[in-house]
Amino acid sequence: MDVVKVSRQDYPTLIDLWEASVRATHHFLPEQYIAQLKPLILQHYFDAVALRGVKLRNELAGFIGVAAGNIEMLFVSPGYFGNGVGRALVEYAINELEAGKVDVNEQNPQAIGFYERLGFKRIGRSALDSQGNPFPLIHMAIKAAQ
Repeated sequence: MDVVKVSRQDYPTLIDLWEASVRATHHFLPEQYIAQLKPLILQHYFDAVALRGVKLRNELAGFIGVAAGNIEMLFVSPGYFGNGVGRALVEYAINELEAGKVDVNEQNPQAIGFYERLGFKRIGRSALDSQGNPFPLIHMAIKAAQ
């Protein structure tokens, strides 16, 4: 699976993929929160990370964003769940972008299990997400010492 750089021209596709993935996996998020996040991601968050994607069958199947050694975002199109896209992106982020940490929503046990299967360990917890909302985060690192 080839991991490729994505650019600003890909942002409309990325945000559609993000929304589809969130709706399939983040059932705990209220509609209002998704609506508030969407413009922030488009206008700020995509520009704040190194973005990479996987294209399959000539379409973007998933993407990852890394900043300062942290996986800040990983989203896979629901049609590609279970096909190794997320694993390929995380392995690329670890090996090529020096990612070693990630924060995962506590209410998304599938994501926590995914990262644990890739070797990440729980190293902490926050009661609030990065926007100060009551969506607890599990802090994880590829090595317990990090």
